[in-house]
Amino acid sequence: MDLISLFDINNTLVTIPIGSGYAMSWIEAFGTVFGLLCIWFASQEKTINYFFGLLNVTLFAMIFFQIQLYGLLILQLFFFCANIYGWYAWTKPNAEGDTLEVRWLSKQKLLLTTVISLIAIGLLTLYIDPVFVALANLVVEGMNLFGAGLSHAALEPDAFPFWDSAMTVLSIVAQILMTRKYVENWVLWVAINIISVGVYAAQGVYAMSVQYAILMFIAANGTREWARTAKSNHEKQTGETELNEVKA
Repeated sequence: MDLISLFDINNTLVTIPIGSGYAMSWIEAFGTVFGLLCIWFASQEKTINYFFGLLNVTLFAMIFFQIQLYGLLILQLFFFCANIYGWYAWTKPNAEGDTLEVRWLSKQKLLLTTVISLIAIGLLTLYIDPVFVALANLVVEGMNLFGAGLSHAALEPDAFPFWDSAMTVLSIVAQILMTRKYVENWVLWVAINIISVGVYAAQGVYAMSVQYAILMFIAANGTREWARTAKSNHEKQTGETELNEVKA
């Protein structure tokens, strides 16, 4: 087997006995493993999660390109940039030499994030089909500028416009919150994974449904771990503030 064939979605690694049988390709298998490692290390607050995240989104972008899901391809491009930024944000020290600490959103930021997310989900639900057709055409035209010679894909209407919109918007919001080490990102990933399990099962993609069930438990563990860390960080900051006040 040559290296190029590893990236072909028709190159089957194993047939999983789910439903009528699910042929998992090498690229999907590697992408899935890297995705699980990314989420696990992120739940442990390990910066190496971004390395596996970059591998995951790169392989999944190749998959979506091959099956002509250009809207999801663009989402992977966003995640690629977010992973690079997150890696930078987690390791860059501030003026005092400290790096980002795990914490909760303030009430004001939480309210603003909630309002923006709800508005975005509502708008995308209404216009999801024309939005993704426009994005798909944009990707095709962009690639054709470099001689790709692609034809415009004939996209079917979205099967679950509300749930698809919710997963898309919340995934973007959760990724942004993760790069800033806010605990709420894990709460969103739990919700996203629950929705994903239901949607993929309804569509008969049982292997993906099982994968997101696993991710749901990892995200739940991430919520618990980061909430505990945020509490510890808050108590430490409170203690340091009280100590400085006593010295003053």
